[in-house]
Amino acid sequence: MSDLSVTPVDRGRVYADTNYVVDGYAMADAETPNPTHEMAEFVVWNAVVDGPETTVLWDTGSHPDAGDGYWPAPLYNAFEHVDAADHRLADDLDAAGYALDDIDAVVMSHLHLDHAGGLSEFAGTDVPIYVHEEELKFAYYSAKTTEGSIAYLASDFDHDLNWEIVHRHRHTLFDGFELLHLPGHTPGVMGAKLDLGDETLLIAGDECYVDANWADEAPLGPGLLWSERDWFESLQTLKELERRHDAAVLYGHDLDRFETLAERLG
Repeated sequence: MSDLSVTPVDRGRVYADTNYVVDGYAMADAETPNPTHEMAEFVVWNAVVDGPETTVLWDTGSHPDAGDGYWPAPLYNAFEHVDAADHRLADDLDAAGYALDDIDAVVMSHLHLDHAGGLSEFAGTDVPIYVHEEELKFAYYSAKTTEGSIAYLASDFDHDLNWEIVHRHRHTLFDGFELLHLPGHTPGVMGAKLDLGDETLLIAGDECYVDANWADEAPLGPGLLWSERDWFESLQTLKELERRHDAAVLYGHDLDRFETLAERLG
């Protein structure tokens, strides 16, 4: 096993209707024509992966001005990142014991606005930014046309960045750090398999927002699902890896799972 360590970095809280992340969570029917909707608390997080020679940042979080007009109002009303202004990337890295200059590479699980909001910190540098080919194409298609998804902002990623394109379904970044293509939430979501010496950690990314997506195999809500068929296939890929390696799994926005694994990994 490889000598890797993972430091989860808390980037704040988002509040949203649970129906967005669990399909059919509160459905109307004849007996309950006006079901109660539940606003839930979700975590935004990054992680620093330390290898023998390379320090990698996983995702970059939301832009600190998300709630101050940077995010379009309809999106912010649906996914309210209430403390984005208190979670600047440099500050949160510092709290975790790292500086921006310590980061040798960045892996973008995908380019949605709650993941790509700190990419501008690496503009004009030679820090490689790993992204899947399908994700970069879809992000630009979405941000630069009226098609695709509204969850991409060109101002997050349309910079002078040192893109490193991942083309295949599996890509070894370095020994013990394997990137996994997990389409479903978007065309180019990436997760990872990390060998930590005494255990294996799977990063599911937004393939699974919360435990219900994993444990109950409940799909994401339609607004967050690019392809349900691909999502299900990606889920089974992760579950097979979990069984094979007796792995721990870190989801995209599940607060309880994040806090449990952060305490264990820390």
